[in-house]
Amino acid sequence: MSWLITPQQKLDPDAAIYIDRVEAADGQSLEAGVKDAINGFVVGCKADGIWNAIKASCILAGARTLQGCLVPLVGTAPTSYNFVAGDYNRETGLKGDGSTKYLSSNRAANADPQNSNHISIFASFASQSTFNAPIAARLPNDNLSARGKHLGSGSAIYIYQNSATITVISQSFSSGFIGATRLSSSSTEARVNSVSIPGSETSFALNTLIIPVFARRTGVSVLDGYSNARLAFYSIGESLDLALLDARVTDLVNAIGAAIP
Repeated sequence: MSWLITPQQKLDPDAAIYIDRVEAADGQSLEAGVKDAINGFVVGCKADGIWNAIKASCILAGARTLQGCLVPLVGTAPTSYNFVAGDYNRETGLKGDGSTKYLSSNRAANADPQNSNHISIFASFASQSTFNAPIAARLPNDNLSARGKHLGSGSAIYIYQNSATITVISQSFSSGFIGATRLSSSSTEARVNSVSIPGSETSFALNTLIIPVFARRTGVSVLDGYSNARLAFYSIGESLDLALLDARVTDLVNAIGAAIP
C-alpha cells in the first residue's frame, strides 16, 4: 500500500535531514516525542519567518550522545574543546566548566551583515563563575564587534553594544532564553527573562574572528571568561524577531524534556 505516509515522510525536510544525522551519530533512533519536538521547532520557525535568518545552530539537548548533540541543526558543526560524555544531559544540555571547555561555532563574526545579525542561547542553568564569565556565546573582540553581546557575572546579564557601551539589562537570571540582535546601523535589541529591550548604538565593522560558545574571544587564539552554564541551544545568524525565537526555543526545550523517559 504505497499510498501510506510513513512517520519520516511527515517530517519537514530540514527536520528529517537533521534527525537522520543525529540518529546516525547516536547509533540509534530518537524517541517519537523528541522527533516531534524538533520537527515542531523547524516548522514553527518557518511559519514565523525566522528560519532563514538562522545560519549556525545546535540543539544541545535531545540527542542520545555528546556526538549527537553536536550535529548542527543549521550550518557548520561546532568544534568541541575538552567536553566529555559526562558533561551532556539529554534533557538540559551541555555544561561548561568555567575554565577549559568551550565550543568553536566555526562561524566568523563577519559572516553575517554588519547591520543585520543575531546571537542567542537557551540556558537551562545560568553560569555561576565568579569571574566575569559569559552565560553564553560571546562575540569576538569588544572593540570591533557590531553585534550586541551578553554575558553573566553572578546573576547580572549585560548586553555589549560596542566597546564603549555596556548595558545591564537584568540583575536576576536563572534560566531561559537570552538573545541579542542588530536590526539596523543604529538599532539593536536584547531579550532576557521574556522581555525585549531596545538599544540605539551605532554599528562597528565586524571582524573575522570565530564566535565561541561557553567562552569569549579576545584574539585569534586567545579566550577567557569561560562559562560553567548548561546550555540547551545556540544560534547565530542574521537579524530576526527575538520574541518569536524565544517562544520557539522555549517550547522546543520543554517538549524535549517531556519526551525523554
